[in-house]
Amino acid sequence: MNLLFDQIKLGKKRRLLEAHSAISAMIVENSSIYDKNGEKKEFDGVWVSSLTLSLSKGLPDIELVDITSKLNLIQEIRRISNKPIIVDCDTGSLKEQFGFIVNALERGGVSAIVIEDKFGYKQNSLIEENENQKQESVENFCDKIRIGVRAMQHDTIGIVARIESFILGKGLDDALFRAKAYINAGASGILIHSKDKSADKVIEFAKVFKVDFPNIPLFCVPSKFNSIADEELFSSGFDVVIHANHLLRAAYPAMLNTAKSILQFDRSYEAGTDIMEINDILSLIPDPNVMPI
Repeated sequence: MNLLFDQIKLGKKRRLLEAHSAISAMIVENSSIYDKNGEKKEFDGVWVSSLTLSLSKGLPDIELVDITSKLNLIQEIRRISNKPIIVDCDTGSLKEQFGFIVNALERGGVSAIVIEDKFGYKQNSLIEENENQKQESVENFCDKIRIGVRAMQHDTIGIVARIESFILGKGLDDALFRAKAYINAGASGILIHSKDKSADKVIEFAKVFKVDFPNIPLFCVPSKFNSIADEELFSSGFDVVIHANHLLRAAYPAMLNTAKSILQFDRSYEAGTDIMEINDILSLIPDPNVMPI
């Protein structure tokens, strides 16, 4: 059983938000609003981002965070949330390592992992200067997917293939060709990525892709093309929208401003208008009498 993919099969669209710690996962778990129609709106899952996990540890985003660190974070998230978890696994490391990664994350209760079709020195795809980034051959990436599929023990985890064709200046035909090959190799879903400020390319991809693969889950990460609403992406064919780094991006400037305020005024009083009351933060501490053993 895979809650995330089962929900998608039922036609439900899923919206995920990044968490890089237990307290940020608590925000994902508990955030909700009621829309103009009176319907409750909340996040449907947690995204574990290599970027934000790396930054939270003071590391560059070049695949330095090991699988043990990711499993530790997943365990922390699991303590306070039962929502599906999708993990960013960068390139999936070497083929010889990928099977172990899939097996370990499946045992950890992860719903899906995302691997990108690049190789060599991995840099974040949204960096403007990306001449050092190389796209993996279709054959080698398909071999990696097959290794991951064989490593599954209970078929409770999905492998989502992230296509970097638009990132690396290639066109729609290359992206679609790769998508078909990756699905045939056993990929459970496809993530089409772009660093354009317009969503035009990914929407064009989605419309063509869904004609050929109406039942394959399609993912996107609108970090750059963030003016488009999730509902518009859903209506264009996407099944999952991932807001991949926003809680850390929100937390850093707030913490920095508080630190500067304390230095400027030689006390914390002035910062009090922008931070939680101490009693409010204390109320978030889990009650040891009701915590699961």
